[in-house]
Amino acid sequence: MIKIDGENLSVENVVNIARHYEKVTFDDKSVEKIKRSRIVVENLVKENKTIYGINTGFGELSKEKISSLHVDELQRNLIRSHSCGVGAFLPTEIVRAMMVLRANSLSKGFSGIGIQPVRLILEMLNERIHPLIPEKGSLGASGDLIPLAHMALAMIGEGTVEYKEEILDANTSFKKAGLTACKLTAKEGLALINGTQLMTAIGCLSLFDAKLLLKNAQIAACMSLEALKGTDQAFRKEIQDVRPHPGQKTCARNLWKITRHSEIIKSHRDCNKVQDAYTLRCMPQVIGASIDACDYVYNVISTEINSATDNPLIFPDINESISGGNFHGQPIALALDFLGIAIAEIGDFSERRIARLIDGNLSGLPPFLIENSGLNSGFMLPQYVAAALVSENKILCHPASCDSIPSSANKEDHVSMGATSALKLLKILENVERIIAIEFLTSSQGLEFHKPLEPSDGDKAALKMTRNHVPRLFRDRPMSKDIETIFKLVKNGTLIRCVEEVTGKLE
Repeated sequence: MIKIDGENLSVENVVNIARHYEKVTFDDKSVEKIKRSRIVVENLVKENKTIYGINTGFGELSKEKISSLHVDELQRNLIRSHSCGVGAFLPTEIVRAMMVLRANSLSKGFSGIGIQPVRLILEMLNERIHPLIPEKGSLGASGDLIPLAHMALAMIGEGTVEYKEEILDANTSFKKAGLTACKLTAKEGLALINGTQLMTAIGCLSLFDAKLLLKNAQIAACMSLEALKGTDQAFRKEIQDVRPHPGQKTCARNLWKITRHSEIIKSHRDCNKVQDAYTLRCMPQVIGASIDACDYVYNVISTEINSATDNPLIFPDINESISGGNFHGQPIALALDFLGIAIAEIGDFSERRIARLIDGNLSGLPPFLIENSGLNSGFMLPQYVAAALVSENKILCHPASCDSIPSSANKEDHVSMGATSALKLLKILENVERIIAIEFLTSSQGLEFHKPLEPSDGDKAALKMTRNHVPRLFRDRPMSKDIETIFKLVKNGTLIRCVEEVTGKLE
């Protein structure tokens, strides 16, 4: 059971709730904070002061004053009008992450929402009632309005949900689960949808996967190093200490750990080759830079998931409602664009090692890593796939955060496009996971030609796991299934775990 209080939710907590269905509840202090801010809103309504989002229209329509008789209807209309997303529905794990992130932000007690809607979000999570939310439509300011509106639409009983593998209208699912739809009152609809929870949800899940991917990439790179008879000397501590970027030092320690006790490396210790190619020699510098990028993004995301991101904000201590711009997704948009670039570079780096492995002139191995080349094409075409994915990523790496299209009759004249940054990050990440899967297959094939010499303990473990799932290539066969099989081992961390069993924990 994970308690939310608006202050201490972690990326790992979000992943456990989103993917592993960890139960969620309130911290007692959060209930009190929510109630305090709600009292302020109720008093403001009684006083009939003009407060944005409470008794005014929204965006450019904020100049329109709304009668106290219609403030509740205003909130329902807000949810209905904003539920206009398009495209494929978001995966369940992203929806669940959005829900807990919104609940956590509301739990800080600066949103003026009542306890019942926030409690309903947690009940829906625990009962596994997941609103169907189209992936496209958010500009990332004022937050992820449209996706969150689809979440809120289900909460008022007017949306569609997934419940126990069925697609149902929200009210039917609530009846089956023993829940009740909420009736929104002043400020509550706006509080539910005015935030950065789509982009941040994708950021949490992608960041977790990116950290796994970086470990996989380091293992696959070490296997390629050995298959290409590269040296481990570029990973020595002395080199890193005189350029002490944290990621570089971390990566070098991992690479050194993975390559211990290698008969292959030992066999050419005194060869005539002076230096390896950059994709072997510069692994700590290149992969390390992406590790540092992930750490930066982790700090940004960790701050955002425990922030109040709606508008206006309610401050009970001073009994005020203050309008601002915490909904603007620029910090997240920039971070997710950066993460996409950092991960795409890992794929670019990997593809060059794959290309080197299959080139007999560079590798010293049979052309395309196959006996009877010519009759067999071997690993020629998997490199094509890797190259295609790298090229696609170059297009996806164009930063969405440097674009903006004014909306709401120029009231919202600069937007972050952070949701676009997030959605394209998902594609980049999946492309690179498949590139690394191809490198695992290619480097495993290369290592076979060095027998009876054994690779390092770490690489031997990865080679054995690969061979447990995909046999060595002796003659041409369709390899799509082979790539997808290893892709799954990359994605679920299986290859990392088998290596860490012999090397110890990778950083």
